[in-house]
Amino acid sequence: MRQLLLGLAWVVGGAVSQAGAQTPPKTVVTGLTNPESVALNSKGQVFVSVIGEPGRDGDGAVLKIEQGKAVPFASGFDDPKGLVAHQESLFLADKTRVWRIDGKGKATVFAPASAFPTPPLFLNDLAVDVESGTLYVSDSGDRKGGGGAVYRISPKGAVSQVLDKKQFPELHTPNGLLLDGASHLLLADFGTGVLSRIKLADHSVERLADGLGAADGLAWDQFGRLFVSDWKGGRVFVIARPGAKPVLLAQGLKNAADLTVESATKQLLVPDMGGGTVVAVPITVPGAEVNEEPLPLKTVVAFPDLQWTGWKGETEDGLAHTLRPIVLTYAADGSNRVFVATQHGVIHSFPNDQKATQTTVFLDIQDRVSYKDETNEEGFLGLAFHPRFKENGYFYVFYTPKAEKLTNIVSRFQVRKDDPTQADPASELEIIRFEKPYWNHDGGTIVFGPDGFLYVTHGDGGAGNDPHKNGQNLGALLGKVLRIDVDHKEGGKNYAIPKDNPFVGRADTRPEIWAYGIRNIWRMAFDPKTGWLWAGEVGQNLWEEIDIITKGGNYGWSLRESLHPFGVNGVGPRPELIDPIWEYYHHDTGKSITGGTVYRGSRLPELDGAYLYADYVTGRLWALRYDEAQRRVVENRPIPSRDLPVLSFGQDEQGEVYFLTTTVTGQGIYRFSK
Repeated sequence: MRQLLLGLAWVVGGAVSQAGAQTPPKTVVTGLTNPESVALNSKGQVFVSVIGEPGRDGDGAVLKIEQGKAVPFASGFDDPKGLVAHQESLFLADKTRVWRIDGKGKATVFAPASAFPTPPLFLNDLAVDVESGTLYVSDSGDRKGGGGAVYRISPKGAVSQVLDKKQFPELHTPNGLLLDGASHLLLADFGTGVLSRIKLADHSVERLADGLGAADGLAWDQFGRLFVSDWKGGRVFVIARPGAKPVLLAQGLKNAADLTVESATKQLLVPDMGGGTVVAVPITVPGAEVNEEPLPLKTVVAFPDLQWTGWKGETEDGLAHTLRPIVLTYAADGSNRVFVATQHGVIHSFPNDQKATQTTVFLDIQDRVSYKDETNEEGFLGLAFHPRFKENGYFYVFYTPKAEKLTNIVSRFQVRKDDPTQADPASELEIIRFEKPYWNHDGGTIVFGPDGFLYVTHGDGGAGNDPHKNGQNLGALLGKVLRIDVDHKEGGKNYAIPKDNPFVGRADTRPEIWAYGIRNIWRMAFDPKTGWLWAGEVGQNLWEEIDIITKGGNYGWSLRESLHPFGVNGVGPRPELIDPIWEYYHHDTGKSITGGTVYRGSRLPELDGAYLYADYVTGRLWALRYDEAQRRVVENRPIPSRDLPVLSFGQDEQGEVYFLTTTVTGQGIYRFSK
């Protein structure tokens, strides 16, 4: 056992790093009697469980922390340990039972000892599935390695066993619990210092790390950093991302207990049981810090006087008529025009002048585009101008047609021969089509790469959970990024396959595929300087991700969501899967990433090389920097936002970046300003 406790090996990433621990933690509240667990509710209120004097039943309590003071909230508990918040309630593990505490401090037994399939000995930590409300609780046994189990508690209080020593003989003193996706549970073993992951479908266990001392509490922050407290060592470790090695973050506590993350202040709250305090530790990764300071920028309406030809903010019967600008781009023809496509099927153009007052309709194909608010992932979704547009007048669009159901197509149009400032609606030539089982997850970005080929992305086909397993199916076009040659034709198709596509010549595989394992990329763009293809990949349950798309890359869906196992066959980091460079957690930060583009303009040099992205649901905006030499993100800086639903980003001919939002006033294009 001693050898195991001293072995500092992260199974995937290498040895635990003891260097670089941060400055001593800051005390939040003092004078507590054996504080054990900290939890935050949806209102940001902080609660702590205190055991009270050992051996005195009924001496335990839950306190509320207000302005540095502990205020009584609920009392009469025997040995309160794990504490979690869900919706309007707190749940508390108390020796042999689990309590539910309402918003006024009234406690009722949620799962009594009699509800457990085996009489519990010492219930300890709690975790909650925020989607379903299912609880998980650890029974640490007799602290000598006797007993020990993990249980599941349904939202109605029914208890079932997840794991015990018969199923997992290495189980010693199970303590900290934390969901890793909906189908996997992280477990910190107090007795062995081992971090493991349990697959809930079959109760199998994967060892992730050891050398974590008396591993006690576990917590994620909103950017996928995992924190582990060491009770005996008085330390806190951080794992920057799944697959990375643990790093010592803080030390010097007497007993670091069950910690939590306070996202608003970017710090951990850690109960020091022996010290009788709750302390705050800044969230960071020593040696791999990420700058998260807000940028001194603002967002402003880019073209405040612009009127959209043919559109009004209300219908004839007085109902709101929302403008949905979905793509902003340019033709690279030297005209400096801005082109904006709406999801209903109109491409507008106008001079790139902040004083522009009126758009010109470049193309109107509303007669053939299907868009409805109730199926708002369909419609006109993509626009890309041919690199030689000035010579050939070709441009390409991605849309959902009215004529066929559950179909998306990419078509080529060209300008009128008698008026090159206008497109010819009759010039349509279908390039490629996608047949899909459901209306959602259409993707729809089309973009020419620096190699002159057209890149197209389509989602996995929709619904949830990738029911047709398209993400990993190389025989399907859904759930992929494609790369095609639109300047040539072959095989009866209006395009050709580039000879260096990664799956050319492989049996039962579509040669158009450039990358796979995609759920639903919502916007991808090339960095004009590096040639990298950046993508924002929308998650399903919990995690949003940013990817750099590479030749032949498998991005994991639906084996995983971002870096986390997904479903009964889910896996964590694997050598054959391309990892996202960044991720964020739904419930604290947002629920639907809008991928952006790398800034290469001249007006805001402080943004040069930064990838700009947003969340559609929360309207938050960030500027992210990736360091190629270090192979990690070094900045993820918020940009003050107006909480607008960001539909898309775009660039003009000078490399200046804009973002688009729904509007009934016509002011749907924004830019960044000092």
